Amino acid sequence: MQRLRFHGRRPEHPGGFLERCYLNPLKISQSQLAKELGISRRRVNEIVNGQRAITADTALRLAHFFHTSPMFWLEKQQLWELYQVGREPI
Repeated sequence: MQRLRFHGRRPEHPGGFLERCYLNPLKISQSQLAKELGISRRRVNEIVNGQRAITADTALRLAHFFHTSPMFWLEKQQLWELYQVGREPI
């Protein structure tokens, strides 16, 4: 089996990206985002802290709120997961 190799920097967890590129610049709190998305604050907090994945459901909600595509969020999640798996021994 061939491993995916990442050259340069490791990918950022999509939750960290969400916080850095959307929440902080737009001055949106995790609580505000949770309310707008109709999900729990805990779910948002776990995503932001890299403890939870962005699911298809969450990707749809984020895409609608931030005017992006669901694939934008799912691709970030998938890249993160591939990186994590690629670090594990076979």
